[in-house]
Amino acid sequence: MKRTHLLVVGVYLLSSCRAEEGLNFPTYDGKDRVVSLSEKSFKQMLKKYDLLCLYYHEPVSSDKVAQKQFQLKEIVLELVAQVLEHKNIGFVMVDSKKEAKLAKKLDYKAFQEAAEHFQPYIKFFATFDKGVAKKLSLKMNEVDFYEPFMDEPIIIPNKPYTEEELVVFVKEHQRPTLRRLRPEDMFETWEDDLNGIHIVAFAEKSDPDGYEFLEILKQVARDNTDNPDLSILWIDPDDFPLLVAYWEKTFKIDLFKPQIGVVNVTDADSVWMEIPDDDDLPTAEELEDWIEDVLSGKINTEDDDNEDEDDD
Repeated sequence: MKRTHLLVVGVYLLSSCRAEEGLNFPTYDGKDRVVSLSEKSFKQMLKKYDLLCLYYHEPVSSDKVAQKQFQLKEIVLELVAQVLEHKNIGFVMVDSKKEAKLAKKLDYKAFQEAAEHFQPYIKFFATFDKGVAKKLSLKMNEVDFYEPFMDEPIIIPNKPYTEEELVVFVKEHQRPTLRRLRPEDMFETWEDDLNGIHIVAFAEKSDPDGYEFLEILKQVARDNTDNPDLSILWIDPDDFPLLVAYWEKTFKIDLFKPQIGVVNVTDADSVWMEIPDDDDLPTAEELEDWIEDVLSGKINTEDDDNEDEDDD
């Protein structure tokens, strides 16, 4: 559809006669500006222009009508390139058969199809803006994986990618070190436990103590992002007002202050870190020590069951 629009506009521009002064339409000056892009000239063309527009096309058949249509499209591109030359915008054509390797390198189809596997739980974004890409330190056709609350992305290796390669990578990295429980995917997230447990942290982001505790959690997550056995589930009680009373009763905790504990997903048994008061929140080091005890099994919900039996 876009190509059709481009063609119609171009034909109109080329066939227009002189209009009133100040509304003169440009005419093609005959200078060749649009080139056929090859793998060899690709980097050179990227450096030459601030913005490079690519026109993909199938090999042109020997049919005279098809060749005439293609020539007309070339003239349209030449005229557009002429008009936008002062803005340092370049136009190139890529033959999908002749430059098959280059076409594959520049193709976003694999990215789009991989994204479909994870919607709506993992968001995929593509940018075609050079300024945005530069700000993100994103190279041409590179895919970066951003884990929640991390400062730097993971660059997915071995581009150009296939759909399968992208899907495998995302599946291996889709469980973050720190993730937020969201209403739209709360059941899927809760089912994604590690060995039958979740390390759960309650903190209201809008509350000063909750915000401070969340910042401590982020620091712990950043320091331990390479630990595949660690995934902290952050719950903001403000996101689930109807569940606050249920959680307080089930877990026997006060959600008006920050909390962190380990929860058994089978029977909802839980053990919670002792935080004496809001003014004395645990440090990142203290939190790491507590989490290490959980991961090693030193702190576990079964111990809590044994204590209850002794009390009986």
